Order: sequence, then structure tokens, then C-alpha cells
Amino acid sequence: MDETLMTIRQMCDAFDVTPRTLRFYESKELIFPARDGQKRYYNRRDRGRLKLILRGKRFGFALEEMRQLLNLYDRGDAQEEQLKRTYEAARERLAQMERQRDELTEAIEDLRAQLEVGAEMSMAFRKTAAE
Repeated sequence: MDETLMTIRQMCDAFDVTPRTLRFYESKELIFPARDGQKRYYNRRDRGRLKLILRGKRFGFALEEMRQLLNLYDRGDAQEEQLKRTYEAARERLAQMERQRDELTEAIEDLRAQLEVGAEMSMAFRKTAAE
């Protein structure tokens, strides 16, 4: 990515988002496009932030959590605190996702077992009705 400014349409095309999405992220203080009247122009920093926002969204991070992590970039400590906090948040989110996966796997197995019991009962009822 270079320093070229992008319009809202270019951003939408590049990141497969809607103008409404970009305006929403702007209202939540996640991105800060330059404004010229009604026009918005996005720089390299905005593009980088949007890429991280979309990745965080995919991983299930809350917008407020992403905003706090992104704002750590400006602390002037060579992003050390941002990297540390992002790593910790990612490890916590991964653990949560793995717990959810395990719970879902267990629920799927239980449902399959119930369907088998239901199928057996259905066959038994049909057999009894046929006799």
C-alpha cells in the first residue's frame, strides 16, 4: 500500500465492504478519513486499520476491543504495548473459540445420537403398525 488516497468507492471495492460499513467504522472512531466537504479520502493508515478491523471481526473481537488495541499504536513505544495486548487478546479469543468448538462438537454428537434413537423408534412404530 502506498500513500495514495482512496475514495470511499475505491475502499469498498478493495476491501469488499459497503459505504455504510466504512461510515459505521468512522462513527466508532476506528478509522479517520480526511474529509473534503462530503467526500472522504482514506490514506495508508486507514487502509491498514480497516484490514485489522476486518480480521478482528472475522475472529469475533468486539469493536470496542479492536478500537482500544488500534489506539495503542499511537503510544510511541514502537507498538510494544499494542503487540503485547493484541497477542494476549488473541490467545484469549482462541481459547474461547476452542471452547465453543468443543461445546458444539458435543452438541452435534448428542443430536446425532438422538436422531439415531428417533430413527429406531420410527422404524419400530412402522413395524408394529404393519403387523
